[in-house]
Amino acid sequence: MITGLLKETGLEQRVALLPEMVANLVRLKVEVYVEKGAGTAAFQPDEAYVQAGATIHTRDEVLKKADLLVQIGEPSVELISQLESSKVWLSQYNPLWNTDLVKKFIEKGISSFSMDSIPRTTRAQAMDVLSSMATVAGYKAVLQAAFELPNFFPMFMTAAGTIRPATVLVLGAGVAGLQSIAIARKLGAQVQAFDVRSAVKEEVMSLGAKFIEVEGAKEDSAAGGYAVEQSEDFKTKQQQMINDYAAKANVVICTAQIPGRKAPVLLPKVAIENMKPGSVVIDLAASTGGNCELTKNNETVVFNGVKIIGQSNYPSQMPVDASKMFGKNMFNFLQLIISEDGSLNLNFEDDIVKGTCITHKGEILNERVKSVIRS
Repeated sequence: MITGLLKETGLEQRVALLPEMVANLVRLKVEVYVEKGAGTAAFQPDEAYVQAGATIHTRDEVLKKADLLVQIGEPSVELISQLESSKVWLSQYNPLWNTDLVKKFIEKGISSFSMDSIPRTTRAQAMDVLSSMATVAGYKAVLQAAFELPNFFPMFMTAAGTIRPATVLVLGAGVAGLQSIAIARKLGAQVQAFDVRSAVKEEVMSLGAKFIEVEGAKEDSAAGGYAVEQSEDFKTKQQQMINDYAAKANVVICTAQIPGRKAPVLLPKVAIENMKPGSVVIDLAASTGGNCELTKNNETVVFNGVKIIGQSNYPSQMPVDASKMFGKNMFNFLQLIISEDGSLNLNFEDDIVKGTCITHKGEILNERVKSVIRS
């Protein structure tokens, strides 16, 4: 089998596989074609891939000759149009949101896998790119907030008086939220966190943050650890409490998302109006609409002196370690579809392979994606 590593497009600086992961694939008897310059933005020269056992090719050559094509970002519709039906595609293309891409893969008869659809099981943890990239995002979000904030994060006691610590409010206590809490605490801030899932309360408190609890939250064990849609009564109580805490915060980190749906608006315009001038909002849910009503993806908006930063791809700003983590997750998955002789083996008896496969032979295999497209 020939695996083709494609260069990312746009502003993406990561690469799906570092040379060390390419070397691991070569040891599994897989031939690896790397698009020229694929790792340059992540500080990985072509020579490093050659030393790892790969060969360097043009984009057209990789698309034509590779059996399995891998990258991080979603493909363009134009790229899919160039592919033969025999190709297998693997990336992180958010099929619950990008349904047009799913339909295009079906139309072309291409087998496609999306790393963000890895089942949320213990066995699949080593392949969980969402958790890996959320760790990076949570870390970077707090660092940018500290850089943008016109206040110190920690308390200082000086001859000029005492500087009180900054107050950070984290909305959503998933992997990104918990990482944000940990970094904000290490920087000396006072941290409060909100999540509709009561199960995360202990984790939040163990990191030294106060857990904001609203009674009456609906939870669903079948949601795979994600938040679920809440009742209108709960949303009203939730909103008032978030508004009250946001008004006192110096920084708000927004991380709440619901797979396949627009991100819930937790910071309406009125909440921003009541925040302190100079406060900072970092919205990690910007690509799916944002938790803040005023968020614009990949833009910074200033409203009433409050800086709102819409940024959903912080991992791209840490391309070396983010690529290392993503590539390790991807390699762990690739091992499931590579036979002992290095050939491709799509074993749909494996629950992880089947769960990660979105389209195959003109049909949708992933049940969650199928339900979204049918609805």
